[in-house]
Amino acid sequence: MAPPNYPMPNTRQPAKIPTIFEQKVYSTVLKIPHGFVSTYSAIAVSCCFGSARAVGQALKKNPFAPEVPCHRVVRSDGSLGGFFGKSSVAALAKKRALLEAEGVEFESDGKVAMRCLRRTL
Repeated sequence: MAPPNYPMPNTRQPAKIPTIFEQKVYSTVLKIPHGFVSTYSAIAVSCCFGSARAVGQALKKNPFAPEVPCHRVVRSDGSLGGFFGKSSVAALAKKRALLEAEGVEFESDGKVAMRCLRRTL
């Protein structure tokens, strides 16, 4: 399924084989440690191609969640962004709950505390 450079979890077979870019995004997201987050743009830089928006689109289709923890990716300003392509109150509440369960801290304005943010991977 994935080239050797992009190890993917073997928990289930996705309906559609991810593109090379998607595989690289998922592989990079696997490097975000428990209790921390990174940003869509940091993932794009780490992948050496694509844009923050393209990273978001790849994560929206993540067939390996929760093993590939796409919930650990937020906007550059620390706001949550989306969760599986949704930005509803319920979707963002679920993303926040997952992050809080991992020890990610939030500021009073609802953004991730900067001490929990990893801009480089």
